[in-house]
Amino acid sequence: MAAIDIGIIVTIIMFVMVLVGMRVAFAAALSGMIGLIWIFWSKKGYAGDEFFWALTVAVKTAGQVPHSKIASQALSLIPTFILIGYLAYYAGLTKALFEAAKRWVGWLPGGLAVSTIFATAGFAAVSGASVATAAVFARIAIPEMISVGYNKKFAAGVVAAGGTLASMIPPSAILVIYAIIVEQDVGKLLLAGFIPGMVSALIYAALIVGLALTIPKFGPPVGGFSWRQRFAALPGALPIAFVIVIIIFFIYNPFGGDAWGTPTEGGALGAFVVFCMALWKGMRWTQLKDALLETAKLAVMIFTIIWGVLIYVRFLGFADLPGAFAEWITSLHQPPLMTLVMILLAYAVLGMFMDAIGMLLLTLPVVYPAVMALNGGEFVSAADSAFGMSGPMCAIWFGILVVKMAEFCLITPPIGLNCFVVAGVRDDLSVQDVFKGVAPFFIADAITIATLVALPQIVLWLPSQV
Repeated sequence: MAAIDIGIIVTIIMFVMVLVGMRVAFAAALSGMIGLIWIFWSKKGYAGDEFFWALTVAVKTAGQVPHSKIASQALSLIPTFILIGYLAYYAGLTKALFEAAKRWVGWLPGGLAVSTIFATAGFAAVSGASVATAAVFARIAIPEMISVGYNKKFAAGVVAAGGTLASMIPPSAILVIYAIIVEQDVGKLLLAGFIPGMVSALIYAALIVGLALTIPKFGPPVGGFSWRQRFAALPGALPIAFVIVIIIFFIYNPFGGDAWGTPTEGGALGAFVVFCMALWKGMRWTQLKDALLETAKLAVMIFTIIWGVLIYVRFLGFADLPGAFAEWITSLHQPPLMTLVMILLAYAVLGMFMDAIGMLLLTLPVVYPAVMALNGGEFVSAADSAFGMSGPMCAIWFGILVVKMAEFCLITPPIGLNCFVVAGVRDDLSVQDVFKGVAPFFIADAITIATLVALPQIVLWLPSQV
């Protein structure tokens, strides 16, 4: 049997295992091992006495993956960015951020929900983890929205949708993972996510205001704050803004010249600054321990998925499935943009059954080469490309698009992780309640994705300045 046929069969087996409930990390690792053994054994003509040789070679091949790939400086960004978010929460910085947003934009129709969106966007700029953002604001924002008359299902939906912004707004753990897989510049990808993240937040806010204007008693505004009270709330939110500025200036050096440090060093510096602020605000040992434990749990979960999927990716290389898929995509007789839209729609469907990180890790080794081939190649110039942008810029643009699709998958049933997190924090809400509340935001995400496809400069302007 040809290696490509083995690749297709094993990939189908892996997706079946995921659909029946096996964790992505274990399904991918097991499938990768089966595939490697199968391919090596097939090269020996399926000789019975060669099976254990194939098993030994497959184990050695898979065993090289965890250290060779995880021992990457770029991946050390992930725990530091997650730690920043949890330290900020346990230091009380997030509550101050929400209070400031409430006083400044609470007067709008649906003002408290809009405040939640902007507060989650601000917290996303220091957190980098969607799950952490959703968990934090489920505790802070939902009680306040319910107390002023919001439907609790919609309140939960606002928090779940707002939490997805951490996947796009830098520092973003998913963008870091994408950069590692496709071997692109981490700093430029993080920078590229800033404007699309803000656009996504604004579209969410516009959706909420529109619903509040058309549905009676949907979301009453929160008024009564004087200008003095509004300005008085700003100092509490300044630490978050201060950390954001430190990280951005350290990594990108907007004054020109070389950057002051790597993104990893910027993340470590940001974590140290937030730690000092937390101590200054009186963080106790139990709170610090909780922040460290939550960071460790989330980081280990992410790294476990990466380990498992990279074994499967190693198998894909031997099966040459990415190359075959790229050839098939480029042979289709339809406009490249139409093919790209079909790929994004496939991500939307796939995200209903897989978590965001696992989905990207499993698909990018196959899909990314196909998209680059569709554009004209990795090193094509903007003048000769199908999408009107150079190879590196196309890689960045496609990265933002698939990460936005990953955001979408964080709130789609039945696997939407953010919805499970919000329901887990609130005893009075079921997962079904959160899925019902988040449904209107599917429209907002569709508008955002269409905007980013139609206007790629929204994505490419900032990284093109570096």
